[in-house]
Amino acid sequence: MFESARLPHVMTKEEFEAAEARLREQLLDAQFEVAEQKRAAVLVLINGSDGAGKGEVVNRLYDWLDDHLVETLSYGAPTDEERARPGSWRYWRDMTAKGRIGLVLGSWHHRLLRNRALRRLDKNAYDNMLEEMIRAEEMLRLEGVHLLKIWLQMDDDEAQKRLEKLRESNGSLRRPAVIEWSEFDGSKARARLVDAALEMIEKTSTGDAPWAVVPAADPRYRDAAVGDLLLQTLQRAAAGAEASPRTRAVAAPASDLPRPSLASALDLTKEHDPETYSQDLRALQRRLTEATTAKTFRDRGLVIVFEGNDAAGKGGAIRRVREALDPRRFRVHGVAAPTDEERARPYLWRFWRNIPRRGDVAIFDRSWYGRVLVERVEGFAEPEDWMRAYQEINDFERQLGETGYLVVKFWLAISQDEQLRRFQDREAKPFKRYKLTPDDWRNREKWELYEQAMTEMVDRTSSRLAPWTLVEANDKKYARLKALRTIVERLEA
Repeated sequence: MFESARLPHVMTKEEFEAAEARLREQLLDAQFEVAEQKRAAVLVLINGSDGAGKGEVVNRLYDWLDDHLVETLSYGAPTDEERARPGSWRYWRDMTAKGRIGLVLGSWHHRLLRNRALRRLDKNAYDNMLEEMIRAEEMLRLEGVHLLKIWLQMDDDEAQKRLEKLRESNGSLRRPAVIEWSEFDGSKARARLVDAALEMIEKTSTGDAPWAVVPAADPRYRDAAVGDLLLQTLQRAAAGAEASPRTRAVAAPASDLPRPSLASALDLTKEHDPETYSQDLRALQRRLTEATTAKTFRDRGLVIVFEGNDAAGKGGAIRRVREALDPRRFRVHGVAAPTDEERARPYLWRFWRNIPRRGDVAIFDRSWYGRVLVERVEGFAEPEDWMRAYQEINDFERQLGETGYLVVKFWLAISQDEQLRRFQDREAKPFKRYKLTPDDWRNREKWELYEQAMTEMVDRTSSRLAPWTLVEANDKKYARLKALRTIVERLEA
C-alpha cells in the first residue's frame, strides 16, 4: 500500500515559507471556529518510525496553533495505576473535550502493533482486536471526535542514520526525540515491525477513519503535509460534517404486532419469609465479604449495575451490598443527566473514567444503559444513536470481562400498583419526599414504552460475560437477597 510514499517528496525553503504563511493563518481561523462551536473534538494520532520526526511535528503544530486549545496525550509503558485497570481506560480517561485538539503519541494502535510485532498475538487474536478497534473509532466519529491518523513513513536505514546523528558517543540524545520502538533492535526485528505496521494500516484504514501516510524524509514537506491534513480536518469539523448517510436497519417487528414484555412475565408475587430474612441477609453478606477480601479477588474487579423501574428498591439493595464491602474498596456512582463536562466528550467517557482498580468494586445506580432506556423513550437520542449503543455497550462490557472484571447487572421490576403505593408513601413522608420527582410521575405514563425498551435492552445486551438478572422486586426483602445471592454466586464461581 501507499507506494507513492516511497517517491521523493521535497519542498524548497521558499516553497515551505509560502505554505507555512498560508497554513498558519488558515489553521488558526479553523481552530478558533471549532473552539467557539464546541461541537467536535479533534485527535491527531502521530505514529511512525523512530527518527521520522514525531516530536518535531508536535512542536511545529504547537507553533502554528493557539496552544491554549491544544494538549499532548502521550502514552508509554503503563503506570501502576493504568495496569490496575483495563487497557483502554487510560485513553478514555484523557479524552479530549469538544472544541479542543489532542496530539496523541503512543495511541491504541501503538500498543496493539507492538504486541503483534513482538509475536505476542497470533493472527486470529490480532484480527479480532483490529475489528474492535475499527468499531471503537467508528463510535468516536459518531460521537463527534474527528480522528486524523498519521503514519510518518521513512526508510528504515535512513531512520537509523538520523537516530545515530542525534546520539552522543555515550548514547544520550543531543536534543529531545520521541523514541517508541527502542526494543526492536536489529534489522530483522524492525522488518517485523514494518510488516506489522503495513498490515495494521491496511486493515484499519476505513472510509471514515483512513490512515494518512506522510513521507517524512524531507522535514519541510513532512510538516507542511501534516499541517494541511490538520487544516482539512479542522475545516470539516467546523463545517459540522455529518456522519456518512446510512440506511436504517430494521431491528424489530412492526409496532402493531404483539410484543411480549420480559418484565410482565415475572412472578411479582414472590416473597421471602420475614422470619428468616435477617439471618439469610447476614449469611449472604458474610459470603460477599469473604469473596471480596480473598487474595484471589486482588487481580479482579467487580462492576455492579442496578437498573429498574422508578421506586423499585435500587437504593435499598445497594445499601445491603455496600454494608458487606470494605468502605475503602468501593464506590457508588449515582448516574443522572450528563453535566456540561460529560456532554463535551463521547457518551461512554463518564463511565470509563469510573471503572475501579482491580481489587475494588464500583456500584452504578443507573448506568450506561440510560441511552437505550431514558434517552430512547424520551427522545433525547436519535434511533441511529441508541441502536448503535447496543454494540458499543457490548464491546465495553466485553473489554471489562476479558481484562478480569466481573460485570453483574440487575433489573429490578415492580408492578404499576406497587409503584403507585411507593410513590404515595414517599409523598406522605417528609424524609422520603426527595426521592420523588415530577419525572417519576411522568415516566408512569410511558410504562409500556419503558417495558419495550427494557425487553430489547436485555435481548441485545445479555451476554455470556455480562448476563442480566431480572429481579422480582414487589417484595423488597426478596429482591435484596436475590441480588446479593447472584453477586456472591458469580464471585464464588
